Amino acid sequence: MPKMKTHKGTAKRFRRTGTGKIMRGKAYKSHILTKKSPKRIRGFRKETEVAPADVKVISSRMGK
Repeated sequence: MPKMKTHKGTAKRFRRTGTGKIMRGKAYKSHILTKKSPKRIRGFRKETEVAPADVKVISSRMGK
């Protein structure tokens, strides 16, 4: 059976930490920022862990 190829769109959007968690960037940070508070905009900078329901699918698409 051939090797699984990495889905490049997934590889660009997610990263795996040293402990094996999958991290993602936050949504809603790219435009229409004038109505969003500075505190909220700062929060968009941080990455967050992927939901447990999505881990299996994302992990397989990352090729691991």
